[in-house]
Amino acid sequence: MEREILDTKRKALKINLDPRIYGTFAEIGAGQEVSRNFFNAGAASGTVAKTMSAYDMTFSDAIYGAETNGRYVSQTRLLQMLDHEFGLLNERLSGEKYESRTFFAFADTVTTLNYKRTNEPHGWVGIRFQNEPGGLPNEIFFHVRLLDTDVNMQQRVLGIIGVNLLYAAFYHYQDPKLMVESLADNLTIGSVEIDLISVKGPAFPGVDNILLNLYMIMKDFSAAAIFDADAHPRQAKDLLYKKDIMILRTKYGQKSLPNFNLFNKATEQFKRTNQVHDENLAVMIEVLLTNVLTDAQETPDDIDLEAVAKRTQEMCDTGNIVIVSNFTRHNRLAKYLARCKPKSVGLATNINNLKFVFNSTNFSGENYSGQLLSYVNDMFNTNVRLFAYPFLDKKTNQVITTENMPVTPEAKPLFDFLLINGYITDIRDYSDDEVKTV
Repeated sequence: MEREILDTKRKALKINLDPRIYGTFAEIGAGQEVSRNFFNAGAASGTVAKTMSAYDMTFSDAIYGAETNGRYVSQTRLLQMLDHEFGLLNERLSGEKYESRTFFAFADTVTTLNYKRTNEPHGWVGIRFQNEPGGLPNEIFFHVRLLDTDVNMQQRVLGIIGVNLLYAAFYHYQDPKLMVESLADNLTIGSVEIDLISVKGPAFPGVDNILLNLYMIMKDFSAAAIFDADAHPRQAKDLLYKKDIMILRTKYGQKSLPNFNLFNKATEQFKRTNQVHDENLAVMIEVLLTNVLTDAQETPDDIDLEAVAKRTQEMCDTGNIVIVSNFTRHNRLAKYLARCKPKSVGLATNINNLKFVFNSTNFSGENYSGQLLSYVNDMFNTNVRLFAYPFLDKKTNQVITTENMPVTPEAKPLFDFLLINGYITDIRDYSDDEVKTV
């Protein structure tokens, strides 16, 4: 049975008429769009204890504390806002009048499209809330990319998302998947991307943040999720901006751990070739949500997300950053990483994947040359180098490298160009035993 999706005004009104729910709104960067929805719905005095916007940095620092990194649209600033506002609720609102209330503090810090249209609109949105009067606080926060090309539309989207978050926190917290899914209620496809979510607190016993972020990929909220070595979801740009990124591509269904001996050799080659300093190196392992190369852009519906989450945790346990994606093609991964403005990127991958791309019989349609040119342009236009794992052909017992890899005639000139100019290179100095473990 399909669930009924209330429009934004009805959601806001339902919250306003709920005598349990009471709290504050602190919004920076895009107007007071979320609180506006609650005032427009009516009966807001039953919900809103305070609204505020500290736009001036001096005021913001005086209220929430100074930002040492100078970034005010950040996870750190959002959590400072939630700490401060929720603390004030418990400090100032006490007595019989508030005994039956469940308090919340909503916050967002956002940058919308500037006048010259030179920035990347994005923001952090979060809520700290009680699910029972006097209870310990719970927390939900996420990062959004605002994709509309009109500031007013971006502000409208932010207002809707904020209402969705409050509604999900109080009415869907017992069903985390529904909670995540409902964040996109009443939004048009392509208006926003949610590329990170984190929840914690007694309302979410046993909830796995890895699994929630994977579910967002399955629901097409984002194309990838990134986790640090402690398996905490992170925003890509926070980890990768101006970094030299070395990434190993793996599939979630692999029966064994990746061949780290070969990967380490590839990493050393990458460091030498690009003159990478250790302190600027970000090593990542990618876990693909598909175990086959396909032309399709969509993620298959029958994926066992718990198996992917387990694999992701295993990769985090190796001490590396982990990205989970549905980028079946290398060029889609390269385009995604380019958004983080890295200094350089190295990709380590099985040469069998390259063999697939440079074989015209694997592609439908008549314009294979055009598809291949598009692939190469997306792949290599931002200082990307590809390091190819040797592949053991079990039928011939032959080790396949770039020197003997079969390439169809129409792709051969372009493939040779990439080899000659160092965009694609073999991993060197490996032993036969290492090849056999691939």
